[in-house]
Amino acid sequence: MYKKIPFYFLESVDMLINILEPDFTFNDDRGTLVQLVHEGYKQMNVVTSKKGVFRGGHYHKMNREVFYIISGHFKFTAEKDGVVEEYDFKAGDMFEVLPYVVHSFDYLEDTTLVAMYDKGVELADGGMDSYIL
Repeated sequence: MYKKIPFYFLESVDMLINILEPDFTFNDDRGTLVQLVHEGYKQMNVVTSKKGVFRGGHYHKMNREVFYIISGHFKFTAEKDGVVEEYDFKAGDMFEVLPYVVHSFDYLEDTTLVAMYDKGVELADGGMDSYIL
């Protein structure tokens, strides 16, 4: 359904979002280590959402936002300039939303994810780089 690109190799793939891979993953009999990034992000949040919750309908003017899904499942909608794309994401998926792309989440299961912003959403003037339609 979509093309995954390594995190370090960001390029346009003719979609409103970029599907990414973590920098590094290590598995053995003790468990798993996933290195999401090694630089470039000022703010990181852990988000939990319950099944049936709808979030989003907003965009960021300055921030690239990367999501890594720890657990759960959701439908994701991205929209810009009249183009609408829908995705189905689950645990282990990672993707990037660029500035000015309106994005929304429809949670099909209880979900935990990491959200990272390259510049941070809190602005120097006390405002937020988050704009709701």
